[in-house]
Amino acid sequence: MADLSREIKRGVAALAGSAARILFPPLCGGCRTIVSIPGSLCGACWSELRLIERPWCEILGTPFQYDMGDGAVSPAAIADPPAFDRARSAVSYTGVARRMAQALKFNDRTDLAPWMAVWMLRAGRELIAEADIVVPVPLHRRRFLWRRFNQSAELGRAVAAAARLRFEPELVTRHRNTRRQVGLARNDRDENVRGAFVVEKKARNVVRDRRILVVDDVFTTGATVSAVARSLRRAGAGGVDVLTFARVLSEDFLDAESDPI
Repeated sequence: MADLSREIKRGVAALAGSAARILFPPLCGGCRTIVSIPGSLCGACWSELRLIERPWCEILGTPFQYDMGDGAVSPAAIADPPAFDRARSAVSYTGVARRMAQALKFNDRTDLAPWMAVWMLRAGRELIAEADIVVPVPLHRRRFLWRRFNQSAELGRAVAAAARLRFEPELVTRHRNTRRQVGLARNDRDENVRGAFVVEKKARNVVRDRRILVVDDVFTTGATVSAVARSLRRAGAGGVDVLTFARVLSEDFLDAESDPI
């Protein structure tokens, strides 16, 4: 009797799933056309996706044209060492990746976050293996109230859940409402977020000696994640790594698309 009951439940679940697929078919995350598998891209959008692969700078995660050997570091990382230990990004900020990042951030497409996190898990495998806590880049409370959600927190939550890591969205606070970074030059971006983030005293015991994984949607110049990393180091973090969905590479600035970053 118990076996029959289980079979009936499986049958009902299968019928419900079939009905849901008919009423709400899976859609491509890039162009919203119907696809066969939830969480996938259509062929046209997939061809636009540029995954960031090795070889890359061990510190900044920027790809090299040629294999420089294990542990190779780019001239940029040597000339201007970042506040974090290592950064990794899943995809280049162009084509379908740009559309997905902006749909999440500006069009309330929070349903995209788990899909995007899958690629982030792949890119940040080594960072995730050593991380103790996942921390998203925070929004100022005014911007959060206006937007109603934090896109970095949506990605961080998905990454932490998949990796079974502790997720602390309020560990770092943005106590100064900075200007948007869109359109600012590199030096202006650095100045805009200087001292904008803080780890409150009551949270420092959580941070002390832990390895923190900072999650954001797009890495442009690294100014924002560097500012977050500095606040965590001041609070006693044992190490800080950065994982983002997309990375703006030098050739991306030549892209004909002019959407904001």
